[in-house]
Amino acid sequence: MITTRQLCYLDALARHQHFGRAAAECCVSQPALSMQIHELEGLLGIELIERRPGAPMFTELGIEIAQRAGVILGAVRDLTDLAQHRAKVLSGTLRLGVIPTLAPYILPRLLPQLELGYPDLRLDLVEAQTKVLLADLERGALEVLLLALPLKAAAVEVFHLMRDRFLFAVPADDPLPETARVTPGEVKKRKLILLEEGHCLRDQALDYCAKGRWTVASSLSATSLATVMQMVASGYGATLVPEVAADAELRDDRVKLLRFVEPQPGRSIGLAWRRTSPRKVDFLALGQMVKNALNAPARPQCIRHERTGLRTKIQ
Repeated sequence: MITTRQLCYLDALARHQHFGRAAAECCVSQPALSMQIHELEGLLGIELIERRPGAPMFTELGIEIAQRAGVILGAVRDLTDLAQHRAKVLSGTLRLGVIPTLAPYILPRLLPQLELGYPDLRLDLVEAQTKVLLADLERGALEVLLLALPLKAAAVEVFHLMRDRFLFAVPADDPLPETARVTPGEVKKRKLILLEEGHCLRDQALDYCAKGRWTVASSLSATSLATVMQMVASGYGATLVPEVAADAELRDDRVKLLRFVEPQPGRSIGLAWRRTSPRKVDFLALGQMVKNALNAPARPQCIRHERTGLRTKIQ
């Protein structure tokens, strides 16, 4: 009989592509992991991995079986969750994944409210790009994601939380006045600084450019929004900033934020979970807590004008 332990070992090896790292994740020795996978091959009557020096190479059928093992392990975790969390909303452990362009701006508001409202909840947090989070969600390593919508994943259910509008960040000495509403033409005149490949915020910025019927011929890229803002402050270009991040990132007198003309560009923020998960009630409660956290009073979003010293709110 195939065991979940064997499937766990196979899943870990498929993800790490390294016997040592897979064994470390599973808290077993490398020979023990290798032996269990060999036994799994004997039970299935097929070869899953080509034995050769270096990194393991999965056979074509081995790749498919490893993918199915991940789905089975996700279903097993759902079964466990059903038994453990049916009595009380948002109790026990909840494995939450968040994209990097949301985590630093929403979690500091959300976590204190969760601690106060649901003291029996323990959050295990993972911050990663959307592609990584979706893979972890599918195999059951994560239960719910906080990220930008829409998603191209049929087995995922989503819950819309808010519309996050974009602001245009430019150097403080940019000729556009603080009261200006930015047009696509004004964006086109400036060099855009974007996040590196893999960040959905980069794709959303490029989508806005495409709707304005031009392409970004030359742009700079960075690994974090904080780095992007420093590059803007240093005069290297301009960028699109999510409104949810404006209060935290606008710490430099050398940057000012402007609103776009209607319809203002933006992104949809929501939660996503496996359709088979039994914890939908928990996820909806979490979504309401995220909404409450975002609507909680925060210090006004302001712009400091370098020459005059005045501060004006972003309207």
